[in-house]
Amino acid sequence: MSESDANPARPRLTRALRLALRTVPPLLLVAAAWVLWREFHTLSLTAVREAMAGWGPRAIIIALSLSALSFLLMGAIEWVGLRWTGARPPLAATQVGSFLANAIAHAVGANLLIAGAIRARFYDRYGVSLTQVAGTTLFAGVAFGVGLGALSGAGLLLASPADLARTAIPPTVARVLGATLMAGVLGYVGLCALRRKPISVFGRSMALPSFADAVAQLVLGLIDNAVAAAILWILLPTGGPPYLTFVGAYAVACIAGLVSSVPGGAGVFESAMAALLPGIDAAALAAAFLGYRLVYYILPLIVAVAALGLETLRGGREG
Repeated sequence: MSESDANPARPRLTRALRLALRTVPPLLLVAAAWVLWREFHTLSLTAVREAMAGWGPRAIIIALSLSALSFLLMGAIEWVGLRWTGARPPLAATQVGSFLANAIAHAVGANLLIAGAIRARFYDRYGVSLTQVAGTTLFAGVAFGVGLGALSGAGLLLASPADLARTAIPPTVARVLGATLMAGVLGYVGLCALRRKPISVFGRSMALPSFADAVAQLVLGLIDNAVAAAILWILLPTGGPPYLTFVGAYAVACIAGLVSSVPGGAGVFESAMAALLPGIDAAALAAAFLGYRLVYYILPLIVAVAALGLETLRGGREG
């Protein structure tokens, strides 16, 4: 008797999951479009330009610096992940490979697939196998997840009721969600510390990182997400929520963007942030979104595509 015959509910569950994966992203995108229209349809371009002009050179320089720091931190995560798989490319090459993979995958979408393909092409010259590339990509993805969970969990737990009142997150929901996220993060690190046998995921056996590697994922992922959130926060007008409160809303919006499968979470992320931060002036919020996308997505994408194009041309001439 086959496994599917022994468990007749499994095919139905698989079909339901596939249907959900096909229908949820477009539904989220439609909902995001409606929220964005509701929040911003009365805006004028003049108001947005005035809000952007109010940033000043200092805020722009800080945002650009934070973006550069975030990509350096992603490179550090990549370096740890490659060593976890047994690969040993040079540190400088790791930073370049990480930047190319993350800058393009963040903007294009399908992060694991796109980032993995770029890593496979770039690290081939250093003898990194496809299995090691897949392991590194998964390691980086988990680091992002546990870092985001820890940052948002801490923010939701530590924010005062008065600070939470500036958002649309009820205090009780914030505390429960924050505790759940922190429990999940600590549970992952604890599992890596206690279990040395591989675990089975989707029918495949997979070894867990060591306790030290899991702590590195948590610390580097936490700092990276904190820096990325600060890019948007620094562009918001004065009078907005404190940073610790802001990151709780930021994390929820990031998760919504990831679930949507829309490239970069575009539209879904912004609509979630607009709904969760109702007290911020709409023009200033729209300007901050534009600045965040430009600094953290568009400029890195331009640089990465140009670098990848130059490398391809150089390789063709050498061949």
